[in-house]
Amino acid sequence: MPYIPHTSQEIAEMLSVIGVDSIEQLFDEIPPELRSDGLDNIPSRQSEMQVQRLLTEKSMQDGTPLCFAGGGAYEHHIPAAIWEIATRGEFYSAYTPYQAEASQGTLQVIYEFQTMIASLTGMDVSNASLYDGASALGEAVLMSVRANRKAKSKRIIMPATVSSVYRQVVATIVKHQGITLDIIDFDRANGTIDIDKLKQQSEPFAALVIPQPNYFGCMEDVHTLTDWAHEQGAMVIGLVNPVALALLEAPGNWGTQGVDIAVGEAQPLGIPLSSGGPYIGFMACKQKLVRQLPGRIVGRTVDLDGKPGFSLTLQAREQHIRRSKATSNICTNQGLMATATTLYLAFMGRDGLQKVAASCVQNTQALIDLLKISPGICFPFGTSVFHEFVITLPTDVEQVIEAMAEEDIVAGINISQYYAQDGLENALLICVTETRSPEDMAFFADTLNKVISDLTGGARK
Repeated sequence: MPYIPHTSQEIAEMLSVIGVDSIEQLFDEIPPELRSDGLDNIPSRQSEMQVQRLLTEKSMQDGTPLCFAGGGAYEHHIPAAIWEIATRGEFYSAYTPYQAEASQGTLQVIYEFQTMIASLTGMDVSNASLYDGASALGEAVLMSVRANRKAKSKRIIMPATVSSVYRQVVATIVKHQGITLDIIDFDRANGTIDIDKLKQQSEPFAALVIPQPNYFGCMEDVHTLTDWAHEQGAMVIGLVNPVALALLEAPGNWGTQGVDIAVGEAQPLGIPLSSGGPYIGFMACKQKLVRQLPGRIVGRTVDLDGKPGFSLTLQAREQHIRRSKATSNICTNQGLMATATTLYLAFMGRDGLQKVAASCVQNTQALIDLLKISPGICFPFGTSVFHEFVITLPTDVEQVIEAMAEEDIVAGINISQYYAQDGLENALLICVTETRSPEDMAFFADTLNKVISDLTGGARK
């Protein structure tokens, strides 16, 4: 089937039936000053071979540096079979599965995705994915306000240990909903939520967000935080790294009742870093909240002959019901990414994912040990981490990042731009996954020491 199914003759026939002379006439209500004369920066059409060459050249501009940056997007090993299968035509070009009779394969994959996410998070039910982790958190905030009618509050407690980017996205999503995000400070010694300041809260709130691990890579006291929030009549939103859940307690088991909603970014599960996207958010919740869950859910059923089958259910989106009644007006199903995530989890299995997570922890500790003996490098937080940690430098962090880039190393993320007022000046967030070898880490440490020495003139504090 051609990509553009309508020929010029067919278009002319349809316009004739409608009673207009051209497609432009269909949009004559648009004022001339608002119409585009063309896309000046878009080149003229090219052949498939030319397009492939162009995109290959563009992709090569990124290079293949040693990556020690994380902050929400992570470099993990992806078995070759994952994308060999995910890019088969049945998955790669499949349309959204509204017609169950023609989409059983796609529906089953999404159903398996939901099952795996629910199992990983320890929750009752999962939806069929969202745009990314940040928008998933935004949806969870909206959902908690809708669902927590007892609280009668639109106030959300958002820790400063949640990524600043995530917080900005959430603020953008909820700012016109009358929802307030109150930022709770973190303990300077441990890099975790300051529980004492949290307990000083006197006003009612709808939900508490708990990141695990948090943006600094540190481990929050999730059990204490979850129980405290529930005692206040609030809901709990767990923001989690899915790889870390192979080793850490599932959010469905936090405290005595577990969280109410669990969200996160599934990019670590089989999605490569690719010039900023695409990503895939996941969202799971308790059964009692299922009708408040935004997006789509695939259910398993039987047909008239008693054979198992799959179909969309509880489709409370604006595409299916009145916009004012929708649980969300922005969420979507990242079908191809969900397919890759499902394949990754199926290939790795429980043991494989645990080995990946354990390797991340071991490599992180190995690099920490190398950097601890480096003059001038300080570790501001004395707590356990997963595969990210913060260091402070004796010189300008941006200059260090630029100098490391010249050695083909992505050194990490400058978090001073977000936390300088909190005492984290010249702070670098470093990530280590299972992809880093001992030689990689030694090269990183040696290069960082040399760069700092050059920038400080050898006089390191």
